[in-house]
Amino acid sequence: MAPRPCSIELRHLRYFIAAADHGSFRKAGAALQLTESAISRRIRDLEDGIGVSLFTRHSGGVRITAAGRQLLTFAIGALDQVEQARFGGGLLGRGETGAVRIGVFSSLASGFLSELIQSFASKHPDVRLKFVEGGVSEHLPALRQQRLDIAFLTGPLQADGCDSAHLWDERVFVAMPKNCPLAHCRRVDWSDLRGRNFVVSEAQPGPEIHDYLVKHLSALGYSPCIEKQAVHRDTLMQIVALRSALTLTSEATVATQFPGVTYRPLADDVLPFFAIWSAANDNPAFRRLLSLARKLGQQRSERPS
Repeated sequence: MAPRPCSIELRHLRYFIAAADHGSFRKAGAALQLTESAISRRIRDLEDGIGVSLFTRHSGGVRITAAGRQLLTFAIGALDQVEQARFGGGLLGRGETGAVRIGVFSSLASGFLSELIQSFASKHPDVRLKFVEGGVSEHLPALRQQRLDIAFLTGPLQADGCDSAHLWDERVFVAMPKNCPLAHCRRVDWSDLRGRNFVVSEAQPGPEIHDYLVKHLSALGYSPCIEKQAVHRDTLMQIVALRSALTLTSEATVATQFPGVTYRPLADDVLPFFAIWSAANDNPAFRRLLSLARKLGQQRSERPS
C-alpha cells in the first residue's frame, strides 16, 4: 500500500528531533511540555506519510533507524535554515542588514559625505554600501526606477516622484598649478579668472563645472576657453599640473593632494548639496541612512560658522 500523502510541518520535525535526542517519546514530551501520546501520534503520522519507520520501539524507549538518521540530518538543517531566515528577515526589516545603493557626485575623500558613510558603516557593519558616480542625468532616472536608493547632488532639485533634503554646503575651489601666479592669493575672485585656460572632464562633474564657468564668466562679459578631456579626476589633475590650465572642484575633494597642484577658494561661492530619493522607496537600510544623514545635516547647520 502506498503511503498516504504527508504534509510535514515544522512542529513534526521538532517532535522527531526531540525524540531522537532523548531516545524516548515520554522524555521528548516532557521537554516540549506535551504528552507522550501526542509525540507518539505525530511521529506515527510522519512515519505513515513518508512510508518508513523512523524508530524501533522497545520497553526502555525508542531507537532511531537508518532511515530516521537520514531524516534527522535533513530535519536539523531545515530548522536551522528557518531560524536563520527568521533572524535575517528581522535584521532586514529593521535595516540592520541588506544593501544601500548610493549615487555620488562629490568626493568621498573628506567632508560631510565621508563623515556620513564612516558613521553609518560603523553603526551598521552588515549593510553593504554600493556607490555609483554620476550626475543629475544619470542619477534621477536610476532613483525613479529604484536602481539607486539615494543620491547626493548639488541643487536645489525638483524631480517628479522624488523627495529631497538640503544637507550641507561646500565651498568652491580653483585647482591650479603650483607655479600659477594665482597660487600666491589667499582666495581667487571671478575677475581673476578672465583670460585663463580651463580644463574639465567629459565625465561628471565635468559638464556641470563647464556650465558653472560659462555662467559666471559670461556675466563678466568674458567667453572662457574650456578644453574637455575624456579622463577622470586623477588624470585631469595631472593635466592641470602640466598644462598650466585651471579647473574647479568642491571642498570635499581638496583633501586629496596631487603633485604640482594647489587649491584656492573661489570668492564666496558655495555649492548646496541635497539628498534625493524616490518617495516610493521602502528599503529599511536606506531609511536608516537617510535618518542619519538628516541628523548629521542638522548638527552641521547648528555648528558655529
